[in-house]
Amino acid sequence: MTHVSIVIPTLNEATVLSDTLDRLNQLDPPAWEICVVDGGSQDETLVIAKAAGVIVVETDRLGRSIQMNQGVAATTGDLICFVHADTLVPTDMIAVITSTLTDPTIAAGGFTALMTGKTTRWGISLHNWLKTYYAPLIFRPHLFFWRGMRLLFGDQVIFCRRQQFLDCQGYDPTLPIMEEADLCLKLNRYGKIRQLNRIVQTSDRRVAQWGAWKATGIYLAIGVLWGLGVSATTLKRFYEEVR
Repeated sequence: MTHVSIVIPTLNEATVLSDTLDRLNQLDPPAWEICVVDGGSQDETLVIAKAAGVIVVETDRLGRSIQMNQGVAATTGDLICFVHADTLVPTDMIAVITSTLTDPTIAAGGFTALMTGKTTRWGISLHNWLKTYYAPLIFRPHLFFWRGMRLLFGDQVIFCRRQQFLDCQGYDPTLPIMEEADLCLKLNRYGKIRQLNRIVQTSDRRVAQWGAWKATGIYLAIGVLWGLGVSATTLKRFYEEVR
């Protein structure tokens, strides 16, 4: 029997975490365990997490990559799923993950993220869906065609096998951005990366603050510059945190 552990990295997510945890508690079948890894929140995030009865790991503000690695270390499931604190998942998520990873040729997967808030960001959501395909097609065509490489991002709810995550040393703790893309490249050694035609809803708060055109321009520029080899430290300067 397979067990799915869910890891949620948080930093000042009190406004959204309750809804996310409520949805995760409705999963059928349920997750094996849920772990919130907090990076030093100054709001009510930890209070909410502890009241929900999930595993809580407290860290310093060391970066999301380190948080997610620590979340994996604190859990025991043979499958791992990373959920952002502002993302709502389908209630059959565990069954979908388990079914997908029964195929030994698939190393990791992710969902289709629909960005929502006061409005639904159809255009940006479509671009992000397409980016999963066109980014590796342009910058890693040999992996795209011969190894089924796709680039998944954090709001797509990435999942994989624990052992393969550990074998490739997980998220690179030195990366302040594009850590999910780096993980996909490493997991692609073990099999295909698959984007599922199933929706998860994620907050549009960054787009709401930046505006749709600016957000699209930043997302596109970061992807292109990363593909051209610009360091993640440099790219992070264009991608400030929004809460």
